[in-house]
Amino acid sequence: MTVTIARICRYPVKGLSADTLDSTSLEPGKPIPEDRRFALAQAGTRFDPMNPVWLPKTKFLVLMRDEKLAKLETRYDAKTGALEVLRDGKRVARGIITTPIGRAVIEDFFAAFMRGEILGKPKLVSAPGHMFSDVRDQVLSIVNMASVHDLERIVGADVHPLRFRANLYLEGLAPWEEFDWLDKEIAIGDTRLIVTKRIQRCAATDVNPKTAERDLNIPKALMRGYGHADLGIYARVVTGGPIATGDEVRLAG
Repeated sequence: MTVTIARICRYPVKGLSADTLDSTSLEPGKPIPEDRRFALAQAGTRFDPMNPVWLPKTKFLVLMRDEKLAKLETRYDAKTGALEVLRDGKRVARGIITTPIGRAVIEDFFAAFMRGEILGKPKLVSAPGHMFSDVRDQVLSIVNMASVHDLERIVGADVHPLRFRANLYLEGLAPWEEFDWLDKEIAIGDTRLIVTKRIQRCAATDVNPKTAERDLNIPKALMRGYGHADLGIYARVVTGGPIATGDEVRLAG
């Protein structure tokens, strides 16, 4: 069966909602452009944009701990740097987050929105070429939709795929077949990626992206059903090029 890209997503601000893309272009050793480019750092977190280093996700506002973030929808315009924040379909904040004034507007909004949930005022941070990933490498995350559907059998309920905040969602694989791709190259047209690691899931996946409620225990369900807490794979771009929804994905070689 042909394996294809069902959906492409990026998450411009770590912990906030996805942008769905029809297509994008990848570069060697880089993530999807604008993916996790920004993050809302906890008050007191030290991050030097002139000398950026990887920090664990506990230093930022994230769904693992801050499920209230899922009540919001965000829209980011990479051309203008504008971030819109919506709640129940209505815009509640907007700032040009590539500028100090725009970042301050967004920081003020999240300080008010998360009052009582966090200590102090968060700081919106970024640095050229830096990605606020959960892992140290700049990678893409890939989820097999068939594995998500098989997990639904274990939990006895629908599992929204956006719980897993993947960059690429694939259709056409057998459940869990993606784990056989570890250390292998995959091809999307002339673009090549090497699969580096399985993704171990945390409490962020417990949050329903539609309701902002912790309505499932995904890591526990994975352990109960399969003896591990993994769903999805990381892949590093080896050869860059364009990719689009509907493109075929195959093992290279």
